[in-house]
Amino acid sequence: MTVSNIVLVGFMGTGKSTVGKKLAERLGWQFRDSDAVLEEDEQTSISALFQNHGEAHFRALETKTLARILTARDQVVATGGGAVLAETNRNCMLQYGFVVSLQATAETIIQRVSMDTNRPLLQGNLEERVHTLMDQRKHAYDFAHISIDTTELTEDQIADRIIQQAGLVTERED
Repeated sequence: MTVSNIVLVGFMGTGKSTVGKKLAERLGWQFRDSDAVLEEDEQTSISALFQNHGEAHFRALETKTLARILTARDQVVATGGGAVLAETNRNCMLQYGFVVSLQATAETIIQRVSMDTNRPLLQGNLEERVHTLMDQRKHAYDFAHISIDTTELTEDQIADRIIQQAGLVTERED
């Protein structure tokens, strides 16, 4: 398989954006955060989209944005945590990229997202919402080419594993 893009999927707080930026830097590729691109396109926040138009509208925009992003090459793409819920999105990711599922324990995720107020799906009791959503999405990331538990790993260790598993060579070897 020739890797034209690396697509990072996983629950919120698993490290998609952090690892994605590190990986893109190491490969000399562009980093794209699908949520950030969507916010820029729509000139509003994800939270506002959820609040003003609902989750279904947001998911439709997410699908359109992801499809457009993935037609380019040499990118590391961090997707929104729920992007994998649509079969269309999963197929698109597999067609245009090497898909990596990042995972972490519920406790780690709660710690990482506890100060982030911009996550519309986490409104209310944070611990309860994380556990409920993780349970609902338990198998949502199983389609990925590989899976990495980020709980005990550094950004560099995760990037190393992805580069190795994808069979890529970095611009500069450390």
